[in-house]
Amino acid sequence: MQAFTTLTALVAPLERDNVDTDAIIPKQFLKSIYRTGFGAYLFDEWRYLDHGEPGQDCSKRPLNPDFVLNQPRYHGAEILLTGKNFGCGSSREHAPWALLDYGFRVIIALSFADIFYNNCFKNGILPIVLADNVLESLFKAVEETPNYQLTIDLAAQTVITPSGEVLKFAIEAFRKESLLKGLDEIGLTLQYADEIRAYEKRRREETPWLFQCSPSP
Repeated sequence: MQAFTTLTALVAPLERDNVDTDAIIPKQFLKSIYRTGFGAYLFDEWRYLDHGEPGQDCSKRPLNPDFVLNQPRYHGAEILLTGKNFGCGSSREHAPWALLDYGFRVIIALSFADIFYNNCFKNGILPIVLADNVLESLFKAVEETPNYQLTIDLAAQTVITPSGEVLKFAIEAFRKESLLKGLDEIGLTLQYADEIRAYEKRRREETPWLFQCSPSP
């Protein structure tokens, strides 16, 4: 998993509440268990005017000109600004996979659905919760200012606006440390690989009968 320290990036506004995981990545794209390749289908039913299916060449599909991510000014955005209860619905981990594969590293919202929130940290996305009045001012600034960028400093737990305003956000210490080091659950476990091997060796020596294979019939 890619470590997250600081990021200065373009912001795209998705001013909607209750964006569910089926909107983030529709059900027909869930057949793959690989974490890549989902970015082309992110918000598929909102981005395109036709019905999407896995394996389609999205470069030839008709775009919805009214959807925010199709507007040229937001191409290349790595920070998504959105409303309350983002990521509600089913627990599919494909939702953060699609967001990350598209290019988003940070999602700023009024609130998140719990399972989606947890899945973000497992995949290297930083979900940030800010107050309603702060979000309102950010939406306004993004709309009024082309190429509006924010700087995210995870170590300092700050969001810095172009004017220099510093906005603090909360994050659990363990999750913060994991993101800073780029460690998912597997990476965290592998930090103790030597201790795990030593335990397994000792266990075999102390209880060898547990590891004896039964003879084949």
